[in-house]
Amino acid sequence: MEISEIMTEKVQAGSVPGTISSIYEILREENLSGVPIVKKQTGELAGIITRSDLIKNPDEDQVAMVMTRNPITAAPDEDVKSVVRKMINNNIRRIPITVDNMLVGIVTSSDITNKALWKIENNEPVEKYMVHNVPTVWDKTPLPVAYSISNFFNFKSVIALNDDSKASGILTETDFIHESRVVEEQTVHNSSVSTEGDKWTWNSQSVMYILKNKLKFSDKLVKDVYGDKLVSVTRKTSVKECANLLKKHNIEQVPVLNMSDEPIGLVRSSDLMRAMIE
Repeated sequence: MEISEIMTEKVQAGSVPGTISSIYEILREENLSGVPIVKKQTGELAGIITRSDLIKNPDEDQVAMVMTRNPITAAPDEDVKSVVRKMINNNIRRIPITVDNMLVGIVTSSDITNKALWKIENNEPVEKYMVHNVPTVWDKTPLPVAYSISNFFNFKSVIALNDDSKASGILTETDFIHESRVVEEQTVHNSSVSTEGDKWTWNSQSVMYILKNKLKFSDKLVKDVYGDKLVSVTRKTSVKECANLLKKHNIEQVPVLNMSDEPIGLVRSSDLMRAMIE
């Protein structure tokens, strides 16, 4: 199967020069996790920018300062498995498809799962591919605290637990983006210089005002943000069944629960891709 058979042809893209606010707008309106960046004058591919890039660089205003330059690309006639290997080897979840450096499409890990993997009769259990160490938070945790926990573990999602320590929901980077905005914060720094003489003392003080952007989250609790029904799997759920669940619910990841509904891991589209080449 060629990658052109499953790629998205109508690509939402940002441009350079351009502002970060325009990228936030695209991600929120189109519910995307990242977009390619093209040169405004020529239309050539210039880079790629993701939700993670935005969250990690709230103080930057220009797309060119945040985007990843010279991204990994693929040609429309490349084999799907070849593109999957590129994504896994480079630890990325999306690849622009180009012809002569002109953007003609994009493929994501979700495209691989939803349009290719679910068709394969793979009955291996997902425990072979799941991530075991996943951060969890109480579902009554304030959203800014949940984000700090996610950021501390350098993980793109957190699983929420109810009062009985059972999984009740999941928050992803998309949720954090939707519930945040970039605000300007001013800090004041004082410095003083003293010169002493025999009969007098002269003091001077300089004040430096520093403006910096930061992400500000809503005052909601975790349970106010995630959906009503948690989609989950067990460690023995097959790869095919899990891929079908992701496709059916249009999601990128599902918690893995034990028989007591306690989380024991997480399966993401990017994890399931490995089933295509192993």
